[in-house]
Amino acid sequence: MKKINTVKKICQAIGIATLLGMNVSAASADDVNTTGLAVTADTVKVGILHSITGTMALSEAGSVEAEKLAIEQINASGGVLGRKIEVVQEDGASDWPTYAEKAQKLIVNDKVAAVFGCWTSASRKAVLPIFEQYNNMLFYPTFYEGLEQSENIIYTGQEATQQILAGLDWVMQNKGAKKFYLIGSDYIWPRTSFKIARKHIEKNGGTVVGEEYYPLGHTQFNSVINKFKLKKPDAIFSIVVGGSNVSFYKQLKAAGIDLTAEKPLLMSTSVTEDEVLGIGGENYEGAYSITKYFQSMENESNKKFAAEFKKMWGDKSVIGDVTESAYLGPWLWKFAVEKAGSFDIDKLKKSLPGVEFAEAPNGPVKIHDNHHLWMKTVVGQGQKDGMFKVVYQSDMIEPNPFPAGYQ
Repeated sequence: MKKINTVKKICQAIGIATLLGMNVSAASADDVNTTGLAVTADTVKVGILHSITGTMALSEAGSVEAEKLAIEQINASGGVLGRKIEVVQEDGASDWPTYAEKAQKLIVNDKVAAVFGCWTSASRKAVLPIFEQYNNMLFYPTFYEGLEQSENIIYTGQEATQQILAGLDWVMQNKGAKKFYLIGSDYIWPRTSFKIARKHIEKNGGTVVGEEYYPLGHTQFNSVINKFKLKKPDAIFSIVVGGSNVSFYKQLKAAGIDLTAEKPLLMSTSVTEDEVLGIGGENYEGAYSITKYFQSMENESNKKFAAEFKKMWGDKSVIGDVTESAYLGPWLWKFAVEKAGSFDIDKLKKSLPGVEFAEAPNGPVKIHDNHHLWMKTVVGQGQKDGMFKVVYQSDMIEPNPFPAGYQ
């Protein structure tokens, strides 16, 4: 009789739970989510926040595609802690206040468990206090100037020591460049990057013969091109971004500057295959890009990644450095969540350092304690077909967002 009564009580409890909308799986959802995130027994919501309109759409479209590919692959492999990922996508519209507004909406209203997004440093700076105030996690894919570290951001792109300093060292040592002309779009990343670059150039015996900035979306570069001809730098260092790249490189060629002749040499930390798609390979041929990834890199992980990217987004799609960095975000988040055994942000933060993505397309990457990634520097030379010929790869470089002497 006692046994029957016990079974009866259990059945009654199950009946009550069913009436209340509870089940065994929901209880397990509570175990992995104690902070009110949008996590159910079967699903978890994440945010994607990039510009799909405005001048930055040219650069950011690939990031959205890569994040969606990673999420589809993760879902096909069983999801995260047994839950399928659902995406809430917002448009930053190439406008920094809009980024802040949309970030708050994703975190507060949609209660997403993480956000993959932003591109420019201005957009990242706009959302950073939102992520810190509401304690959520942003996976930021773009190479940037460094001089920042937040426990609420994972930086999956290169910082200055891994890109700017390593790139300048290669150009000065291998190409003999001493005189540099700096040209960039007018916002945080180019200005801070060139502050770092100028110090490094002068520290190593070089000189900066010109430094110019132009608003996002600017299309008239003939005046500065005439200055290139007058000043005769050994190298033009360009951090022009977004749609302005199309005008800049077309006008360079129209003015008779042949980048294949390397007189002057042109190096960029802002042009990848994504931008060349708009610029035209014939207009970027001969220029050098300093990144961590090129679509043409020869390794099995990259071949598989490129094939699956094109299968999802079309044979004519291209994969640039930031696109590949964006692809890393959802995978690193998945690995960290499963290491923590929870979606809760504070538990996630503790689990992130040391998380490794061994099969990343550009080779293994690992999260440092400073929330940046161990990675290598790669130099590629633009080809007429819009791809890059890899001419240099470094060893793995430890991230150092606050290099001594460059702050």
